[in-house]
Parts: sequence; structure tokens; C-alpha cells
Amino acid sequence: MKLLIIEDDINLANTLARRLTKQGFTCEVAHNQSDALLAARKLLPNFILLDMKLGDDNGLALINPLRSLLAQAHIVLLTGFASIATAVEAMRLGANDYLTKPVDMATLLKALNAEPVASVSVSVSVSSAIDDAVMSPERLEWEHIQQVLHSNNGNVSVTARQLNMHRRTLQRKLQKKPVQQ
Repeated sequence: MKLLIIEDDINLANTLARRLTKQGFTCEVAHNQSDALLAARKLLPNFILLDMKLGDDNGLALINPLRSLLAQAHIVLLTGFASIATAVEAMRLGANDYLTKPVDMATLLKALNAEPVASVSVSVSVSSAIDDAVMSPERLEWEHIQQVLHSNNGNVSVTARQLNMHRRTLQRKLQKKPVQQ
């Protein structure tokens, strides 16, 4: 089982590689988009762990090229800034699973060993989470900011203007972790 870990945090990537090697995976690590595509062509992995934020780049942009290169690979997107909007976007682009950091090893192994059918259950769980959970005003604000930011291709200044918010205030809100509910 070949696994490509695409993570800009070198310590986290090495830790994941060590732990997953003990679980029977042959791991390769890449820290940016260009190295990731080269490693994917060389290794032809069955599984890919993809960080959503790769330095200044967005990991979502890698899903299409990886999916076209490795149609059968199981792609798990990892993020420290989870939102329903990005989860839906990741699934739409072709990710099989979406996990928030920090992730425990049992959850990660479960996501990696899932069959391709698991992508259906993940998207259902995301939509059922929308129906079942009542969001707090803080979480609702976070989701709205993420959607507007995504529609502006990550442009903070334009997003701040659309939200009638000072750019610096928006940057502070984006640096905070999202509220759970």
C-alpha cells in the first residue's frame, strides 16, 4: 500500500510517515504542489493524504491533477480550518474523505482503509450534519466568511469589502480556529 503525504509542516509529515509505515504503508512525503505532482507520478500511490493549506497554496487545487493522474487513488484531505463549504468543495473536486486536524491515528487509518463507497457516506454525513446540528452564531459567521472568501478565490481585501468589515478584522477572524458548533 503506497501512500503519498502532501503536508507543508515537515515535522507533522515525518511523524505521519513514521506512524503509517508501522501500519504497513510505504510512505513518500512532499511539502509543496510541484514536489507532490512529481512524487505522485513517480510513486503512483494508492492513497494520498493532502493538506488543505500548503504554505501559500491551496491543497484543493491539487485534487483535480491528482485525480486525473491517479483515478483510483483514495484521497483524504486534512485541514486545520474545517468548514462545511470546504468539505463540500473537496468532495465535489474528487476527495474521498475530509478530516480535521488534529486527527487521531484510528480515525486516519479508518479513512485510509475505506473503500471508494465511503465517499458517499462522507457526503451524506456532511449534509446530515447541516440538518441535525443547530449552529451557533459564531459558527454561522465562520461558515459565511469561508464561503465568501472561497467565492473571491481567497482574496481577503475583496472579501472584507463584501462583508463590510475592515481587512485587519477579517484577518484576525481567519487566524482563529473555527467554533465547533
